[in-house]
Amino acid sequence: MGEGAQSATPQAQDQAAQDATRSTEQQAPGTAEGAAKSGPLTLEELVARARRSDARVEEAEAELHRLQALQRQAHWAWFPKFETVVGFGGPVPEARNDGLGGPPTTEATLEGDWNFGTLGVTVRAEVNALLPIYTFGKLTALEKAGDQGPIIGAALRERARAEAGFQAAQAFYGYQLANAGIVQLEETAKRLEDAGKRIQELLDEESQQVSKIDTYKLNFFRQVLESRRAEAQQGRILALEAIRLLSGAKPGEPVQVVSVDLPLEEDEFSPPTLEKALALAEQRRPELTAIQAGIAAREQEVLIRERAYYPDLGIVGFAKFAYTSNATPQRTPFAYDPYNDRSAGIGIAARGTFDIPMKNAQLDQSRAELDKLKAQQRLLQSAIRLEVTQTHGALTAALAKARAMTDAEKNARRWATAAYAAFDLGTGDTRELVDAFTALAQASADKGKSWHDARVGIAALNRVTGMAPAGQ
Repeated sequence: MGEGAQSATPQAQDQAAQDATRSTEQQAPGTAEGAAKSGPLTLEELVARARRSDARVEEAEAELHRLQALQRQAHWAWFPKFETVVGFGGPVPEARNDGLGGPPTTEATLEGDWNFGTLGVTVRAEVNALLPIYTFGKLTALEKAGDQGPIIGAALRERARAEAGFQAAQAFYGYQLANAGIVQLEETAKRLEDAGKRIQELLDEESQQVSKIDTYKLNFFRQVLESRRAEAQQGRILALEAIRLLSGAKPGEPVQVVSVDLPLEEDEFSPPTLEKALALAEQRRPELTAIQAGIAAREQEVLIRERAYYPDLGIVGFAKFAYTSNATPQRTPFAYDPYNDRSAGIGIAARGTFDIPMKNAQLDQSRAELDKLKAQQRLLQSAIRLEVTQTHGALTAALAKARAMTDAEKNARRWATAAYAAFDLGTGDTRELVDAFTALAQASADKGKSWHDARVGIAALNRVTGMAPAGQ
């Protein structure tokens, strides 16, 4: 969308805006400090900073990293768990024989007395592992489910970015509306001041054209303008604080915003048809992408629960080591030796459980969760269609109202100019002058508000259709 400067001297403001834009283009991209130092914030810069530094976006980034870690975990689920036990202890009684499983060769080796012989220590280590080689599709399904996690996380991050960007646009145009209102009110106040001086001159001349009541009328309207100016100034302060928050500015850091014209040119923007807007939303809304990935993950979970009735086939291996300092190592495999052992083995094994009732309940639960998510998908699709329809209608109405109020403001300005000229010449009365100024102030306020609504409506339509915000 095009941007123009709003001031009593448009050429000077246009030049200032161009200088600020060139300064922004020269800064280092992606640095908040560079954006703050280069000049006033444009809409594109503010939206970009909000999409990058908003706390909701940071939260979504952290959630994405968590889901990426879960994806890696799912892809490494086949890796065997090496169950390891290592121990060291003592003292251990003496255990001596001929190494062939024969009888004890020392008196201390006999049990049933208090003669422990030479005391020693023992060291033990044991490792067991199972490498799955066929799981009836459970591992593959787990990997597919894990792959959906980053898709969901990226979609949720994009939703947070879109929301932050939209709120940045709201704050930006709220600031422009307040600025435009203050400028217009100051212009009207200046005219009223001139009219007040003219009334006082006529009163001093004891003219029959005016009376003291006309002074009261004019003072009343001045106070109304002052109250509206106070409201506009408060609105500008609030909008600037929102801009500071969304842009991630540091406490005490000055924040300046480029001034732009709210009205759009005739050929500057043309809203898409409702059918095109609905089609764009169905293709690009991150919420639909996220819930579709969630359904895919749930389907894989159901498959895992269905295959949980089958055992896992794998390669099992073990290794044992034991050493006791005061025990004779046995040299025959037929001798039982808990004190000294060096053995290892490998084989094929099947692993499974027979908790059928528990598996049935878990399968039913997974299927119910899948049905629930599909129902949420249908509800989300309907809600998005309704949101797009509502936003599109509101934008269309706002554009029509804004163009109508632009014409109304032009007519009110002509009326005010003619009424002031007639009053100055002595052919018009104060009531006509105040009515004209009242109409001009109201028309100017309505014009600014309607174009503000149209600008925000464009940003809202971009958000609900999944389109990139301004400058992205």
